[in-house]
Amino acid sequence: MSEIIVSGMRPTGHLHLGHYHGVLKNWLRLQDTAECYFFVADWHALTTHYETTQGISAAVWDLLIEWLAVGVDPDKAVLFIQSHVPQHAELALLLGMLTPLPWLERVPTFKDQQEKLRERDLATFGFLGYPLLMTADILLYDAHKVPVGADQVAHLEISRELARRFNSFYGRDAGATAQVEKGLQAMGKRAAKTFGALQQRFQQNGDALAVTEAMEFLEQQAGLSAGMREQLLARLEGKGREILREPQALLTSASKMPGLDGQKMSKSYGNTIPLRAAPEEVQKKIRTMPTDPARVLRTDPGTPEKCPVWALHQVYSGPETQSWVRDGCITAGIGCLDCKRPLIEAVLAEQAPIRERAEYWAARPEQLREIAQGGAQRARQRAEQTLERVRAAMGLAHERRGL
Repeated sequence: MSEIIVSGMRPTGHLHLGHYHGVLKNWLRLQDTAECYFFVADWHALTTHYETTQGISAAVWDLLIEWLAVGVDPDKAVLFIQSHVPQHAELALLLGMLTPLPWLERVPTFKDQQEKLRERDLATFGFLGYPLLMTADILLYDAHKVPVGADQVAHLEISRELARRFNSFYGRDAGATAQVEKGLQAMGKRAAKTFGALQQRFQQNGDALAVTEAMEFLEQQAGLSAGMREQLLARLEGKGREILREPQALLTSASKMPGLDGQKMSKSYGNTIPLRAAPEEVQKKIRTMPTDPARVLRTDPGTPEKCPVWALHQVYSGPETQSWVRDGCITAGIGCLDCKRPLIEAVLAEQAPIRERAEYWAARPEQLREIAQGGAQRARQRAEQTLERVRAAMGLAHERRGL
C-alpha cells in the first residue's frame, strides 16, 4: 500500500515563484509515488479574514487553475475544495469535545499570528480552533505523512497529540483498563495521586518531561508488575488501539527561492514574482532589483554574495552562467543590467508553459468544476470511512442505519 499524503493551501491570492519552488515541485514528485490528497483550504481562509470574504471564491478557482498549470494531475492526486467535504467540519467538532484549551493556546501560530495581525480581531473561536480543523484535515484521510518545513513541525505536533488522546480515550480494551486499575490500587493513594498529576502535566499541558519522570516514578513502585507499568505508561502517553492514525512529518527542504530583495520570497515582504506574471512585469521587476550597494558606477567591482540578483542566479542559472556572473561582477567586467538579462530569460522560459496552461484552464470553468466535484466525491468517500470508525468509537453510530 502506498503512503497517504495530505497537504493544502489557503486561497489568499495568486501564487508566486516561491510557492512553485517551495511547495508545488514537491507535490509533483509526491503524486507519482503516493496516494495524495491536495485541497484548497477555503474554511481556513475564514479564520483570519472572516469579515472580508469577497475574494475567497475567485481565489479558490485561481488556486486550482495554477495547480493544474504547473502539472498537478487530478488523475494522480485527489484535488478538492475543503468546504465541499463536510466531514472536515464534523471531525473538527468531535475533536473539540476532548481538546484541552491550553493545547490550543500554546500552538505556535496562535500567538505568532495574533502578533503579526494586530489590526484584526482574532479573539474568535474559529481562530483559536484552527488547529482542530487542521487536524481533521489530516486525520480524516489516515495520512501517513504531511509535507512540512523544519519550522512547521511544531504545528503538526498537536495533530499527533490529538490522535493519541483520541485513541487513549476510545481505543482502550477491557484488559488494559483492568491492568491500569490494578496498578493504581497496588501503588496506593499517594503514589496514584502523583501519577495522576504527571498524567495531567503531559495530557493537559503538553509537558514532555512528565513522561520521563513518570517512567522513573513507575520503576520505583515495587508493587507493580511489568504489565501494569506498561499499561500505566500507555495510559499517560495517550496510547490505545489505533482508531485515528498518528501522522508523521515529511520534512521538505527549505525553499531556496529568494525574493527580489534577497529575503525569502513572500507576499508579506512585497518581493514576489507572480507565477503567472506577464513577461513585461517580470522584466520590470528583475531590471529594477537592488544590487550590491558597492557598485555605484559601472566600473565599480562588486561582491555577488551581497547582491539579491546573485541569489536568484543560484536558482535559475547553470554553472557556466554563474561563473560568468561572478567573474564579471568582481572584476566589473559586466554591468548589473548585463547580469540580469540571462536571469530574465530563464524566468520567462520557466513561466511560459505555466502561463499557457493556466490560460487553457481559465477558459474552461466547467471542466474545473468537474475536477473539483470529482475530487470532492473521492475525498468524501475516504473521509466517511474514518468518520464511521470515529462515530462508532464515540457511541454515535446510532440511528444512522437506513438513512
